Amino acid sequence: MRTMVIREIQLEDENKFYTMQQQIDNETKFMMYEPNERPVGNDEFTGIINYFKKSGSLMLVAVDDNEMAGVIAAERGGQQRIKHTAYISTGLLLKYRNQGIGSQFLKRVEEWAITNGITRLELTVMCHNEAAYHLYQKCGFQVEGKRLHAMKVDNNYVDEYYMAKLL
Repeated sequence: MRTMVIREIQLEDENKFYTMQQQIDNETKFMMYEPNERPVGNDEFTGIINYFKKSGSLMLVAVDDNEMAGVIAAERGGQQRIKHTAYISTGLLLKYRNQGIGSQFLKRVEEWAITNGITRLELTVMCHNEAAYHLYQKCGFQVEGKRLHAMKVDNNYVDEYYMAKLL
């Protein structure tokens, strides 16, 4: 029987984390990175993991047995005027979508935020990414605006919603 665990990322996760991120980039066009565009090597991923641990931010991973299934990162604002905010980004392998992991991720981030004095969670989502948009809406996020031509995917401009949730 498989057991899904959601936990904070650890330095020893770097190889599995990198492999998962590469796979997500190849499975979907909803992420920031194109396939093979991410920095390569353990030093970069060790740096990312260390940054989240030292900056007061949060990075959680979903692990199914021995496979890393997804990630959610909540990057706390660094400057005094935005320390009450956290910007969320998330990714999930295709075979793990529609299983409630995204909702669990967002619940855990919200619990962490409240405990750490964060009163505003924010994110962007491509307007045509209906599954993610509906998940964020279901979890209490509201559209605050639309970023026109925010990205260019397959030589086409893509708009994004800017969404936030006040805690």
